[in-house]
Amino acid sequence: QVQLVESGGGLVQAGGSLRLSCAASGRTISTYAMGWFRLAPGKEREFVAAITWSGGSTYYADSVKGRFTISRDNAKNTVYLQMNSLKPEDTAVYYCAVVRKRGSDFVPLYDYWGQGTQVTVSS
Repeated sequence: QVQLVESGGGLVQAGGSLRLSCAASGRTISTYAMGWFRLAPGKEREFVAAITWSGGSTYYADSVKGRFTISRDNAKNTVYLQMNSLKPEDTAVYYCAVVRKRGSDFVPLYDYWGQGTQVTVSS
């Protein structure tokens, strides 16, 4: 089974940027779609962004469209999330996952989550 380790989170002021990384080990993720999700206090985990195995197509939640960019480097078995123009409502623990498309949504392929990386945006 693939193991996923997220990194790159931190504390940033509103309007700032962060770049998250998700390093996979155990098996290649080059043939899988990958996604980012986030979990904020008192809320359910929500979809943020997804990318197809080739990187040819990307998908975003409306709340982050135009501010976040998902990308991947299959040679490094790593997925990234560039977050710009951050807002306090982006504060959450961010997780990456192997995903599959279900209708118009993306859902985790496996019942597995890494430890996540905390993103805190101050106003």
